[in-house]
Order: sequence, then C-alpha cells, then structure tokens
Amino acid sequence: MNCNTLADFRRTLYSCFRQAGDALMNLVDALLSETPAQSLPELSLSPFFTRQWPSVYEALQDANIDRAALQKLFVKYAPIPEFPQRLVLGGDASSILRVESKTASDRTYVHASNLPEGTKPARPGWQFSTVSLLPQVNSSWTYVLDNCRIQSTATQASVMAEQLKQILALLAQHPGLLVGRPLWLGDGYYGSYTFLESIADLACDVLVRFAKNRVLYREPEPQEARVGHPRWHGPRFACNDATTHGIPDACWEGTDEKGQRMEVACWHRLHFKKARQVLLSVIRVIRHGAKDTKRDPKVSWFVFRGLELPELGSIPGVYARRYSLEHGYRVDKQDLLWETPRLRTPEQFQHWTDIVSCVRNQLLLARDLAGDLRQAWESSQRESTPSQVRRGMGRIIAGLGTPARVCRVRGYSRGWPVGRARKAVATYPVVYKASDKPKKSPKSRRKRPTPEAATA
Repeated sequence: MNCNTLADFRRTLYSCFRQAGDALMNLVDALLSETPAQSLPELSLSPFFTRQWPSVYEALQDANIDRAALQKLFVKYAPIPEFPQRLVLGGDASSILRVESKTASDRTYVHASNLPEGTKPARPGWQFSTVSLLPQVNSSWTYVLDNCRIQSTATQASVMAEQLKQILALLAQHPGLLVGRPLWLGDGYYGSYTFLESIADLACDVLVRFAKNRVLYREPEPQEARVGHPRWHGPRFACNDATTHGIPDACWEGTDEKGQRMEVACWHRLHFKKARQVLLSVIRVIRHGAKDTKRDPKVSWFVFRGLELPELGSIPGVYARRYSLEHGYRVDKQDLLWETPRLRTPEQFQHWTDIVSCVRNQLLLARDLAGDLRQAWESSQRESTPSQVRRGMGRIIAGLGTPARVCRVRGYSRGWPVGRARKAVATYPVVYKASDKPKKSPKSRRKRPTPEAATA
C-alpha cells in the first residue's frame, strides 16, 4: 500500500462520520499514534487531538456513524489475495464484561475467559460479532470487515449470518475478487443446524469445528412404491460411534508440519435431522503426535458446506488460520484499549468499537510505510506487529494531514443551570436470553384414592 491509498481511506472515513466527525477523526488519529495511553482520557494528550479531554467522551456521545458506508469502505480497501490464493474469512464473537455497570442497558450473560477453574464462565456484559479477512500466515494482522454488537433480542448465529450476507454482497462487487468462492472459518458454535441452514444460500464455503457427540444422517436409499411417506433419513452417522461411520468417501494419510503421522477421512452428503435440505461433508482428522488434551486433541472433527472442498491434507493448516482472530482480539484489547473505556450506553460502545476497527485497518494499510521500529529486545527475524507499526504512525499522519477541521474555541461552559433538578441515572437488570424451546410440563402423578372414596 502507498500513501495515496491510505490518504484516500482517511478521506472516505471522514465522510462516514455524519455527526461529531472532526472530534471522531481526532480520536482516530490519537488512538493511532498515542502509544503510551492506558485510558480513554489519556488519548487527549496526543498532539493530533486538538480538543480538551471531555471532548473524547462527547465525541462518542454525539457521534452518528454511517455503518453501511463504513462497511463499504472496509471492503473497498480490503487486501484481496492474488489468484490462485483463496480469500479466507473468519468469524467469531468477543465479550466486553460489564459486571458492575448497572446503568448500562441491554447487558446479557456472555462468555468470560481466563477465569479460575471450576467457576462458571458467564458474566454480565456485551458481546460483539466480528468478520475479518485472515492472513496467509497466522498472525495478528487481521483486517476487520465488520464488528457489530449482538443485541439481547438476537443470537450470535443470526448476527453472523446477517453480517456474512452483507459482506459477501459487497465482496462480489470488489474488482480484485475475480474467481473462486470465499472460504469462511468458524469455531464449534457455528456447527449447529440453525446457522448452517441460515447461510445455505450464500455464495461462500464454510468450514467449522464439529463436536464429537454430533449425530447426522445419510440420505435414504431408493425404496419401492409402498403405502405411506418414504423415509426421511437414511442410516445414522454418530461421530463418537465408529460402527456407524462405514467406509469414508475420501481419505488422505501423510505427515503434518512437525513430521508426525496424520490421517484425514471425509464422508459426503450427510444432513441434520432438522435440516434435511442442507447437505454437509464431515471430516475427521487424526494426529498421532498430539498430546490428546483439550487444547491439543488427537481426534478433531470438522464440517464443510459448499462447493470447493480444500485438499484433505491441507484442512488442518487451513483451519488453523482462524486462530489469527484470537491474536487480533488480543491487540484490540491490550494495545488499542477496546475494553478499557467505561461507556454507559451500548450505542456509545458501538461507536468506540468502530473507531478501534478503523485504527486496526489503517495499521494494516500503513504496514509498509511505518518502517522497522523495534525495541532492543524484540526479534528482528519476525515480521512486524501492529504495535510496532503503531509507533511510526505519528510521522505518517503528520505527513498525510487530517481531513478534520480545526477546532474552534468556544469559551467556558455556563455550567449546570441554577434550580434545575438532577435526576437519578436509570439502572437496568441483566437480560436473560430465554430458550426458544417450550418448557416441558411436569408429569402429573395420579393420586391414589382414599379409603373413603373407594367405599363410596
């Protein structure tokens, strides 16, 4: 990428800010360059933030960001790989914990990581669904295409399905994407029939993890004419029952990158009991050199839906690219202060999430412009990281300039009007996401008749 590309990205980004655009652009530049900042007000110390520190919060309160235009901007400047490399997308959800924020609305119980063993991994907070373009080699250099909050009235699967629908429609218009179907990678949550059924019509191949206790069914064999409806399902296929597998439709045997023996088997044309029209391929990977632990299992299961199945020997390596999402989340939360601000409303935090996504993508676009700024203890043999590129963004922004207008001095505020009553801030309970399944009514026990009733 060159300077003109980054400058065009920044000018278009400024037009996406419908309200408080100057302060938001200053906030983007401050987050890009102010590496010592450890909190949201400290970003106002950046020379690129020409306002006082209260304007940091006011910008997020008054902001009006055109998210549709922002999504188009991200897709337009996405680094599409050249042919014959395949476009690989990744999707996941990350939690922003708000345990004690009673004045924050629409909190739900979300997954909390890094908790002591034995504790329930659920805490009140917000959850965000992310679709990113994954790099060819595992790293934190992911490119964000969309990052949207999962509301209490929606599910992780429904939000991801809607995001993929919008992203794929925009990618179809991208001039760099000429041939081939994109491949989307997801974790085990997206291996449910509800999600796979909701994206069955999208022009995208899907490869996700599959639980070892899942049960699928083969297609029924042709039957002779008889009274009644033909069979809905064929023989049963249980991942944890080898007697139901039968002969695989395709096999591969070789060694992994560590030289350990690996076996891959695939079964085609399987379906869920509740989604017969969605045909899937189930893949089993056996790594004989694995430790057979939770993080390093010996047997792994995957499910594929689409038209262009990757080579069986490459499936473990292809799916491993999904872990770049975890490295990207780490950069967002540790370096770019994503979960640090204590903003009151979910709308404000959505604005802040969009700001962080804009900064992440600009770091990738400026990767070749920032130079090699490494500390003495940082290895020179590894590729540069977003944190290292961020150290040189001050020089780049100063050379490019900013589309934001100069701040006008307006004097001191008049303060709180005399006699105006102060209202208590509203508090909100944590929202429980109820299951769609109806609760089973308890079986009524038949009472034994009393002796008096029996004689009567």
